[in-house]
Amino acid sequence: MSADSTTPFNVDVETIYLKSESEPDKSRYVFAYTITIENHGEKPAQLITRHWTITDANGRIQEVHGEGVVGEQPHIKPGEGFQYTSGAVLETPVGVMEGSYQMVTDDGDEIHTPIRPFTLAVPRVLH
Repeated sequence: MSADSTTPFNVDVETIYLKSESEPDKSRYVFAYTITIENHGEKPAQLITRHWTITDANGRIQEVHGEGVVGEQPHIKPGEGFQYTSGAVLETPVGVMEGSYQMVTDDGDEIHTPIRPFTLAVPRVLH
């Protein structure tokens, strides 16, 4: 999945269900997601903040705001990328995440980079 055309950044997401860390009998489903951010623009930029909306199958919404990602505020040069892995815990075996990054170029321009919705799901729960 890619960000929209108003940003020079492409965001790809891969997800995995962490069965060994989950406890379905206690409504605890743990997922990891790996994000790859690529700068297809002409200016270097730094990822300053993130915002996530995580919705489980019961409609419960978790909002996450914070500086950077996984304790870093990566500076991404044109033609380069940054990859990280993080996680989410849901009370249901299926959920959806979406969000955005706020980036700032070296010359001070702010870039809002949306992250399209992606599914977190226990294998074989969805068809």
